[in-house]
Parts: sequence; structure tokens; C-alpha cells
Amino acid sequence: MITRHGIDVSDRRCIVFDFDGTIADTKSAIVRTASTVLLEWGIPRQVVEQRVGELIGPPFPEAFSMVFGVSPDDAALITSRYREIYFRIGPEAWPFFPGIRTLLERLRRKGRMTCIASSKLQVLIERGVADNDASGLFDVLVGSQQGVVDTKEQAIRAALEAAGCPAHDTVMVGDRFHDVDGAKAVGIPCVGVLFGGTGTREELASAGAVAVADTVGELEEVLLGMGEAGLALR
Repeated sequence: MITRHGIDVSDRRCIVFDFDGTIADTKSAIVRTASTVLLEWGIPRQVVEQRVGELIGPPFPEAFSMVFGVSPDDAALITSRYREIYFRIGPEAWPFFPGIRTLLERLRRKGRMTCIASSKLQVLIERGVADNDASGLFDVLVGSQQGVVDTKEQAIRAALEAAGCPAHDTVMVGDRFHDVDGAKAVGIPCVGVLFGGTGTREELASAGAVAVADTVGELEEVLLGMGEAGLALR
């Protein structure tokens, strides 16, 4: 069920997507890798199991401090170990959600520009898109750089600048409140999605998402309008 809380965005030419939990089903690989590292670090298993999913969304290494209360120095060390493991994972770490490729192809046929703005490392965004044979489905890919802390707002601004997309003709799509907050800071609306199993409807709506979609088919309806949305994704 689509819940709407704001303006209609179906006529916006530029769509900026988050990656983890929005384009790609990365939750299991992130949770598995982070859990391994946090348990090695001595974080109690019960705490890890209860909260590790909250790491999806905020940028590393700050996410480890935000969720588990470790110091910035420790968060940096945890992140280094996490990436040591995560970089060895193959394409199984970031499969596109069912229907996402079809949605992207339909958006392109309708003349929409499609971008990714993520806190994930740029090299991993590029690998994830290439492993899904989707490099031709995006105009711009923006991720973070190793050793550089970028906010979601900075990533979105960089994507808009690189694509030449004005804020008034752009919409963000993401799965966590960080995406909504980053989009608002840039002056663009954000559509929240739930099919990644990360954020909640309440979280996204409270942050100010203009709509929240349960499925890829519903996301298509929000982005293209009921009259334009195809039935293949439902």
C-alpha cells in the first residue's frame, strides 16, 4: 500500500536512488560481515543481533559509533576490518531487488535521468552496478571515498551537479531517514521504500518522505504516475 504525505513527484525528470536497501538487496551481506567484526571486537551477541540492522543507512565509520557507542577511533578500526572482509565478497553481496532493473529500463524509456547517491564506497557502488550488468542504466554514480567522510547531503548534491539536474525537477528514493534528511537539505522531496526490510513506514513518514512504497511496483506508480506505471512489476 502506498502512503502519501506530500506532493506528487511523478513529473520529475531526475531520480536519485540510494543503493543499499533501495536498489540492491545488500542487507544480509552487510549484517553478516558487521556481526562477525563486532563479535570479534567483543560486543555482546545479544546487542549485535538486536541492533546490527541499524548500520544500514548511516555512513561508516560513524555508523558504528551511532549504533554501538564505540569511540571514533574504535569505529575506524572496526570499519577497516569490516571492509577487509566485505571487499572479498562477490556479486552475491548486492543483487538488485526483483523488478528494479525493469523499473530502471522503463524510467530510461520515459526520458528520465537516473542516478545513485550513496554513503557506500564509490568503488563498491561501481562494482555492484557492474555485477548486475546495469552500468548503462545510470547517468551518474556517486559514493564515498576511502578515508573521506561524506554526508548524504553531500552525495546528493554531487549527483545533482554531475547530472545537471535542478532540485525542482529531482526526487530522491531511499530506505532510511538519512535519505529523507539529506534530500530535504538539498531541497528535494524523498520517496521512501520498504521492500529492503531496513527502515519502517513510521520512520520514513516522520522524517518527511512525500510517499512510502511497499513494493517496486508501487515505487513505479509514485515515480511515473498511475497512468504511466506498467503492470509487469506487480
